[in-house]
Amino acid sequence: MVAGIHHITLITRKVQANVDFYVGFLGLRLVKRTGGFEDATQLHLFYGDATGSPGSLVSFLVWEDGSPGRPGIGQVGEISLAIDPASIGFWLTRALSAGLKPEGPSDEFGEPVLRLKDPDGVIVKLVGAKDLQSAAPWASDKIPQEHAVRRIRGATLFSETPEATENLLVEHLGYRPQMIKGAISRLVSEPGDIIDIRDARGFWTSAPGTGTVDHVAFRASDGSELQSVRTALQAVNSWPTAMHDRKYFRSLYVREPGRILFELATDAPGMLVDEDEATLGTHLFAPDDKPERLAELNVILPQFSMPGEPRVIYRDLPFVHRFFTPPEPDGTVFILLHGSGASETTLMPIAHKIDEQATLLGVRGRALEEGAPRWFRRLTPFTFDQADIANEAEAFAAFIDGVTHAYGLDPERIVYIGYSNGANLINAMLSLHPHLIRRAVLLRSMAVLAEPPPVDMSDADVLIIAGANDEYGPYAQPLAERLRADGATVNLQTIPHGHELTDADVPIIQAWLKVKPLLPVGAKASLQG
Repeated sequence: MVAGIHHITLITRKVQANVDFYVGFLGLRLVKRTGGFEDATQLHLFYGDATGSPGSLVSFLVWEDGSPGRPGIGQVGEISLAIDPASIGFWLTRALSAGLKPEGPSDEFGEPVLRLKDPDGVIVKLVGAKDLQSAAPWASDKIPQEHAVRRIRGATLFSETPEATENLLVEHLGYRPQMIKGAISRLVSEPGDIIDIRDARGFWTSAPGTGTVDHVAFRASDGSELQSVRTALQAVNSWPTAMHDRKYFRSLYVREPGRILFELATDAPGMLVDEDEATLGTHLFAPDDKPERLAELNVILPQFSMPGEPRVIYRDLPFVHRFFTPPEPDGTVFILLHGSGASETTLMPIAHKIDEQATLLGVRGRALEEGAPRWFRRLTPFTFDQADIANEAEAFAAFIDGVTHAYGLDPERIVYIGYSNGANLINAMLSLHPHLIRRAVLLRSMAVLAEPPPVDMSDADVLIIAGANDEYGPYAQPLAERLRADGATVNLQTIPHGHELTDADVPIIQAWLKVKPLLPVGAKASLQG
């Protein structure tokens, strides 16, 4: 039978802060790290008890540096975790010592509650629920077993159709009404977790994004129960439902009448299907389990460190940026500038193929075209906003100055790799900020400055790779000639491809790097510390 909450899934903007809060502060166990099932390039983390038992799981979709959402009608507004009632004092002291701003303790439905906010601003309540126990207790070094978080206590739904929302939970998901206080109706499941339905009529509408709850999932015994619930839902209304295999459980998704997303998930096969208990949460998995896909995800998904481990301390700089630090960095740093509509991780897989020991720094352009990142505005496919180029070049120069000082990078060990629009910013930078960029790879590039100033580029070494079938290909030769006229050393290569990135670029770049090796390491071997 359907029995209580299986997991709750939220969205976070900063994976490191998320891990530090849920593992470091709350003491939950990280039990799974995988590429997302809807989008494999989106990291998905699961926290829970010692074995990742259903009912203990809080999971996060990582939208690194993504736009914040807004809690409101049609969403889960709060989540709560169960602790021993006698542990409220321990957690109040721990929260204050950690610099958090807890609210309470207060009384909610006869239980002591401490309200906290996680790094994304999500309200997380620690609730003294004496009858809820952990299926597989987990304690961290700094949290004694008696004070540890036991499991999920419940969730608060913001509904503008509270009666219809309650009816679905009671008729199809195994909850029963317990009590009503003010605008909140409390429902309870057989295992004892709760759903609070807040009458949110008159509230603002929710917006998806970081700092919000994506959905709450309820427990089903097996696939046949999923199908039974689906059939029952389809018989009484027209709400769309969808079935999915999520590897660790099978799922049924439905939006209830108040538009909140519900999931029904099976207990089996569980978090131990691809890891043993001792190593839970220590390996990254790809949804399709393909080795080549996993290798790519290892590079593009945001890295993080467990509490107490060395990590990159990210600085607040003018451009969103992301590091990939390989296991054995050699001191080389590739600074990567994407093409139109891409992101800071787009070039990471091909850059990793070029040099597996290079540290990668992907940067995101700030100009937007129909919501997609670029490096500067374009007027037509072949003409560009000259003032915007100058402004963004100046901002990027300031960013590079900040990066080299903040992260201790050695300018002599940096190679800039740009593709399309990103390569075009680099070639503009060579003219507008000479001597800043000394080694650059320009993929599918063209000159974008209408009147480049005469400068000394004698210390610049540039590789240009054009596509023979690229409509931008004919612009590569004039670009090379212009850079040479200002003193740059230019190697122009053409490959039998179009505008797309291809592995054919890799050996050409590798050979170019070997002709004039980078100077010996003068920077830190790793950015972590």
